[in-house]
Amino acid sequence: MEFDPGTLLFWLKKLLAVLALPPLLPLLPIVLGLLVLRRRPRLGALLAWGGVALNLLLIMPFSVGWLVARVEYPHLLDASRLREAQAIVVLGAGKRSHAPEFGGETVNRLALERLRYTAALARQTGLPVLVSGGAPAGDTPEALLMERLLHDEHGVGPRWVETASRDTRENARFSAVPLQAAGVRRIVLVTHAMHMDRARSEFEAVGLVVIPAPTAWLGGGDRPGTDDALPLLPSQNTAYAGWFALHELLGQLAYRWSR
Repeated sequence: MEFDPGTLLFWLKKLLAVLALPPLLPLLPIVLGLLVLRRRPRLGALLAWGGVALNLLLIMPFSVGWLVARVEYPHLLDASRLREAQAIVVLGAGKRSHAPEFGGETVNRLALERLRYTAALARQTGLPVLVSGGAPAGDTPEALLMERLLHDEHGVGPRWVETASRDTRENARFSAVPLQAAGVRRIVLVTHAMHMDRARSEFEAVGLVVIPAPTAWLGGGDRPGTDDALPLLPSQNTAYAGWFALHELLGQLAYRWSR
């Protein structure tokens, strides 16, 4: 792995994200409170119980649901707009490095959700597909694994494979180059509903017209029924939804500040 300034900045952001997200986020004030409890009992107790309260807020359905609603794109794909689209772009979401049952590496479950929806849209519309995802750790680019899965398991061969990006902003910047060279200006963008607002803004910033095609809602969105809504009781699902929502909220703020 080459540690150029861009790569160092990427890993610094990853480190800060670990500190700013569960499970470490609520643990930090708890640990700090316990450390100062003997000398500053009121401050120590406030910090420790504040960390406990924060942890509860990040797993309770009512508070997590509120947080999810702040960042999750609520609407389904507007099918009437598919006629104006020129290509489908799907963003990587990570991979499993240890997948011996698949011969080594493969995409993770989040990427699978995106790729499954992409394949369905590609078969429905006949639009060409771009897969986007690099290799921050210097190993196999995620886009190559995405290309392989779409081709082998869904019979969809991507036209463009973008392998250099390390984050959502680079997904947009690097994907725009081959798309615009091919005369593509209007894209169907596939990513998680929780990630859609941030991804959409980045692709629009590079001059593309985005037709959102979100998938895998963690909240209820604008759809009827409760099958996809959060559980009624705290669980690993609400904890994950809280983590994802806070991750996206911080990501949106960071991208706005760095424009």
